Amino acid sequence: MSITIQLANIGAFVTAYAQSDFLGKLIILGLISLSILCWIILIQKVWMTRQVEQISKAFHKAYQLNKERLLHLELEELPKPKNKLTPHPYAEIFRELKTKTVEILNKNHFFSSKHSGKEIGQVYLSPNDLEIVETHVLTTISTQIKLLEKNLFILSTIITLAPFLGLLGTVWGILITFSELHSGGTAGSNTAVLGGLSTALSTTVLGLLIAIPALISYNYLKNAIKNYASDMEEFLYQLLSSVELQYRKADIT
Repeated sequence: MSITIQLANIGAFVTAYAQSDFLGKLIILGLISLSILCWIILIQKVWMTRQVEQISKAFHKAYQLNKERLLHLELEELPKPKNKLTPHPYAEIFRELKTKTVEILNKNHFFSSKHSGKEIGQVYLSPNDLEIVETHVLTTISTQIKLLEKNLFILSTIITLAPFLGLLGTVWGILITFSELHSGGTAGSNTAVLGGLSTALSTTVLGLLIAIPALISYNYLKNAIKNYASDMEEFLYQLLSSVELQYRKADIT
């Protein structure tokens, strides 16, 4: 029974398209194109977001097991996404923090050895060094957020454009209807009236059917990325705490 109803609903849109004039057909095709684009972006972004969250949880768990040798860890030892196209923000945060920290430690070792004239065994990070590392990695986090939000503007555009395109179809259909009613009651004009009404109603429905899921998915994705951004910052400060415990010189009075 439900299949029959769904086929009837689809048939109503097909009939509306067949009865529309040239501009009406263009508007309906435009709405269908927006719908296809919306669902492609929606599915791809939701899938990507979930994959990123899963690999990040696995990466964080691996870090917790190996945080005592943080700067000796290699990315090859840590979890990686199955799909190479999937972003891996936690890995980028770890890579940038390790690279910058090692760079500063090497610099401190070089200048300490040069100043004392002999080889220095242990080098430390000052509070300023840790701030430099933090600032550097925060830039990486900002870059990763932009990567996760890539193409989201398409959904926000569809949210606005689809109802307006549907409204254009509605106004155009009603205009055609009144134009034909004003011209007389011939058989051809009756067909045009029905076509105008079909265009008006079908474009309104299509515009709303596209905008509603686009709005829901856009808000879901924005909220998910916002929460994930907080998780990235929390992960950064956990890494910084581990580095500080191992490489900051203790204050002895």
